[in-house]
Amino acid sequence: MQYYEHITKTQARRLALTSQGLPISGFNRGLKGTLQTIVHLGYIQIDTISVVERAHHHTLWNRVPHYRHQYLDKLVEQRQAFEYWSHAAAYLPIEDFRFCLPRMHAIKSGQRHWYQKNTKLMQHVLERIEIDGPLQAKDFEEHQGFTGGMWEWGPIKQAIEQLFMQGDLLVTRRNNFQKVFDLTERVLPSNINTSPPSKQEFAHFLINRHIDAHGIGHMSEFGYLRKGMGPAIKQAVNEQVEEKKLIPAKIHKRSEIYYLRPDFESLVDQRLALSKVKILSPFDNLVIQRKRILRLFDFDYQLECYVPEKKRMHGYFVLPILWQGGIAARMDAKADRKNGNFIIRSLILEPNLKQRDKFGYYLTREIQRFAQFNRCPNLKFGSRVKQSAKKMLMLN
Repeated sequence: MQYYEHITKTQARRLALTSQGLPISGFNRGLKGTLQTIVHLGYIQIDTISVVERAHHHTLWNRVPHYRHQYLDKLVEQRQAFEYWSHAAAYLPIEDFRFCLPRMHAIKSGQRHWYQKNTKLMQHVLERIEIDGPLQAKDFEEHQGFTGGMWEWGPIKQAIEQLFMQGDLLVTRRNNFQKVFDLTERVLPSNINTSPPSKQEFAHFLINRHIDAHGIGHMSEFGYLRKGMGPAIKQAVNEQVEEKKLIPAKIHKRSEIYYLRPDFESLVDQRLALSKVKILSPFDNLVIQRKRILRLFDFDYQLECYVPEKKRMHGYFVLPILWQGGIAARMDAKADRKNGNFIIRSLILEPNLKQRDKFGYYLTREIQRFAQFNRCPNLKFGSRVKQSAKKMLMLN
């Protein structure tokens, strides 16, 4: 008969928050803390949406004391971090490069990423970069600009991204957020292990990365958006349970099986400073797996910027708000940097929120701090913000 550790939902949440460095960071400050955070979390998702500060900076700002935007560029320049695909575009620790090789090799061997390969054009791009050094797509005479997203990329941009995804090119730096590419062998440090992992080694890596970053994990979470890894992950989990590196657990009144480290209680017992509010990015590591955040935090969340406006329930770019060990509210916001205005377009409290006045006090302080991070000294309310919310925030 299988033995299960039994934990409460509060303990499960504390495990997740402590492991994520929220709401109080356990990471160092500055450049060192930024690298430490990326290594511990395993990735920091990149996103192009800038309605508020971009997701990669926002996620790090919430965890690294005195975070500065230039730290990410510096880490890439120092070859301590690099850009590639995790479950999405991300900054990754350079030491994890070899665990990107399975995807790179699969794409190079014919697995389609976004587009059909244009082999002749890809070879042209490689030859140009080999001779001329690092280049952007716009440096090619043949490049045609685009006004939309990646589905409207021109042929040169498609060829470059294909070479990037199959591992022939890496991002050596960014200029005004535009990627500059170079040959992988000229970007990658010579001491980096480039031997492809076996499928089982890769499965153990995914499990360990997830448990380190979240403290607790469900079988379905370990291989999030990793096609074909299910059987290998199941085998690796069983091996770690047998070796007592993981223990199966159930959360009170729930049937799902989770997995923990044997020393999980040391994380549960750490101080959390629950009164501190954190305004999270929609792409923050804590909330990016929507089913996970629903199971652990009872927070049903969808990013609605991809939903037609008439069908949106909460707003275009809604930010989850963490308080007292749970998600207390969601806020749709916009940074109007040109005019220096941070606009709160809607603020919706979760139904189970208690101590609203106390929450309002701490949220007000964090909104002011977040507005400064967005380079917006002025706070404004949109027409959808209820008068009761304005009163709670004490910003009038």
